[in-house]
Amino acid sequence: MTAAYDDSNIFAKILRDEIPSVRVYEDENCIAFMDVMPQTAGHTLIVPRAPSRNLLDADPNVLSKVIPVVQKIAQAAMKAFNADGIQLRQFNEAPSGQTVYHLHFHIIPVYAGVEFQMHAAKMEDMDILKANAEKLKAAL
Repeated sequence: MTAAYDDSNIFAKILRDEIPSVRVYEDENCIAFMDVMPQTAGHTLIVPRAPSRNLLDADPNVLSKVIPVVQKIAQAAMKAFNADGIQLRQFNEAPSGQTVYHLHFHIIPVYAGVEFQMHAAKMEDMDILKANAEKLKAAL
């Protein structure tokens, strides 16, 4: 099905605090942090603490604990960023667009008539990410 999980991936390193992140939420099952190359203001990632490459090899028990957090962050992002909608993205293996092989969910606020920035095009200013994280935390 999929290759073996590699614990040297960037999200595993973020989970171990080896790489900094702008966190907005965490519990015993997952963390949520700002995407450093956001497609819109408020683009957030939810990453389970349990290792899996993606949805295809994830433990259903992990999914049952993480999906309510995905919903919670989506609702908060809608409010915090006055979005017209939310796009949820989750990729599985390279042909689908997956580039980091640790299960994660993208919450992307959507605004009517506003196009997304290209993903991974440019790093966002850290002060902007921190300000957006504070907005999201306040909405939680």
